[in-house]
Amino acid sequence: MELNDRYWTERYVEKRTGWDIGQVSTPIKEYIDQLQNKSLRILIPGCGNAYEAAYLVDHGFTNITLIDISEKMAADLALHFKNQPSVRVIHGDFFEHAGSYDLILEQTFFCALDPALRNRYVEKMHALLADGGRIAGVLFNRSFEGGPPFGGDIQEYQSLFSASFQIVTMSPCYNSIPTRAGSEVFIILKEIGMT
Repeated sequence: MELNDRYWTERYVEKRTGWDIGQVSTPIKEYIDQLQNKSLRILIPGCGNAYEAAYLVDHGFTNITLIDISEKMAADLALHFKNQPSVRVIHGDFFEHAGSYDLILEQTFFCALDPALRNRYVEKMHALLADGGRIAGVLFNRSFEGGPPFGGDIQEYQSLFSASFQIVTMSPCYNSIPTRAGSEVFIILKEIGMT
């Protein structure tokens, strides 16, 4: 199975989107609520329906970039946000994207990638963050049969991220939605210079 544009577009069109909760997730919402700099350069990779972006716009954030591998999803988002100059929508492959961001929001993107790409994910995230930039969001703290989604646990994530990022927070979510209670980890990872 190739997790490409066609695969994800079919999932969207057929509404086989079990990861989609229909709103911004509580852990990310509460993180956004405490951010004071509304001009942060924010990236949401694998953005799907981009509820986080709508929430950011509603709360005055002015520099939001969305990227999704599904051409249909990107086209639908571009239409949805057409009157929002603060939102830029890109149809493309995250691993080919170039940019510099202060904050990358992680919500069901990491778990959608083949686990063989996890080291590449870490390298690319590091490359996309400005000095002192952060990744914030939610990872699964459980395993799945098959995938996507693909799961993991805190020990694996600590090993994966610790060489490239300062782990500010990596702990079980206390504010997950009920159907995900006990199965999510909230992360804040701060970019550190490579030696």
